[in-house]
Amino acid sequence: MAIRAVCFDVGETLIDETRQWTEWATFLGVPPLTLFTAIGAIMNRGESLRRVFEIFRPDLDLSQARKLRAAQGWTYDFKPTDLYPDAIPCLTDLRGRGYKVLIAGNQPVESEAALNRLGLPADVIGSSGGWGVSKPDSEFFAKVAEAAGEPPGTIAYVGDRLDNDVLPSLAAGMKAVFIRRGPWGWMHAEKPAIEQAHLHLHSLLGLADRLGDL
Repeated sequence: MAIRAVCFDVGETLIDETRQWTEWATFLGVPPLTLFTAIGAIMNRGESLRRVFEIFRPDLDLSQARKLRAAQGWTYDFKPTDLYPDAIPCLTDLRGRGYKVLIAGNQPVESEAALNRLGLPADVIGSSGGWGVSKPDSEFFAKVAEAAGEPPGTIAYVGDRLDNDVLPSLAAGMKAVFIRRGPWGWMHAEKPAIEQAHLHLHSLLGLADRLGDL
């Protein structure tokens, strides 16, 4: 079946999360390099990044940390400079060729408004927080298909992780597109199972041309 819709993960697929994590380092009172090293170790063990807060602030969980930051004037947001340079050109190209464009990843519900404020050329913007289900749960990908209004076999899901993106989208009957960038992308590119992805990208540029190969 021909691809009719493309859904993109958010963090390290469209959004460079460096700024957000650097700000978390400031809040936690540790140098950014220390935080990033801890993140790498956590990822290597296959643990949730929530462990970061258990390591540096065991007195706080993530929800408490967000409330404290909000009390200090912080709001959940994305800036135009957080977008990878190829994000908007890719989304624009896909829509111009008639593809439905969706954005949905493991993000809090506030991410939907934050992404909308960027004016991204997308038909649907969703989140695990808004849908009440997170990747890699199969129900998340069922929500993607429902939002797209298309059968799974006509949907390509683009993400940077083997465990949260490639394998569960394949299990859902979608076409898996892996992009090697961000810490997860570079680590998971070395895993043999990543070869199961239908497409392997180093950049989102030219994605529309390659969808024909599927």
